[in-house]
Amino acid sequence: MTNTITVDELRKFSQTFVAREPERLGADGWWQTPLLAAAPVDSRFDQLPQIAADDHVLPQDLLATGRPVILFFIPFKKNLVKENRQGDRPCPNWGRAYVQTNDLIGRLTRALGNLLAERGFKSGQTPATHNCDEVRLMARWSHKHLAHLASLGRFGIHHMLITPRGSTGRPGSLVTEAELGDHPLIETREACLLKAGKACGQCIKACPVEALSEDGFERRRCGDRLTENQRTLAYFADLPESTRVCGKCVAVMPCSFKNPVAVQNAK
Repeated sequence: MTNTITVDELRKFSQTFVAREPERLGADGWWQTPLLAAAPVDSRFDQLPQIAADDHVLPQDLLATGRPVILFFIPFKKNLVKENRQGDRPCPNWGRAYVQTNDLIGRLTRALGNLLAERGFKSGQTPATHNCDEVRLMARWSHKHLAHLASLGRFGIHHMLITPRGSTGRPGSLVTEAELGDHPLIETREACLLKAGKACGQCIKACPVEALSEDGFERRRCGDRLTENQRTLAYFADLPESTRVCGKCVAVMPCSFKNPVAVQNAK
């Protein structure tokens, strides 16, 4: 047994795992190459109860012997995002991609945990989603907030994570005993043009229920819309009740497929 592992190994493993998913499904698949970052379990994560849910689980609560948090982000293919741009309701494939991506995140998390176990390291894991308080609409283990603190991405005005590959995709995470060091991926303090003081606000205009503004986020208004979509769209009838999706605020935006702040700074 070799008691070492590197972030590069974990990245290559994740990339291969996601690349094989279309073959397993017997379909084209919805995903591009995933990103993976790691961050030591240090004081940065102590702010989770302040910036996320006040009862947010800390990494050391998930695994007392945990040293780093591993974060990954699986970006969606551009054709799926473009398909979801039309109209004010999510397209059928947006719901299907959500369900299949939840499954993929869960299996990738377990596979990473198994790889770590083979090297002699324990890991702590949570589901891809559905650990949310239905009253506050806040997760007790927020992959997005963890990814923000680990510098895998930054929050936009739309409260979605913007990574170097953009905001259209889904994050996952786990805690492990392996010593991995600090491996951030985002290079800018902000990745949202509007939050960086530049012209944009396109996501605010795109929200079909006006839940977004420069001053805040009407979480309940957004949540009610997601529930309504699941209950009223006939093409979601064969999908799980938990398929509460919209995605209009990230569909073909300046931040959909890249960090637009980094792009502008490079000019």
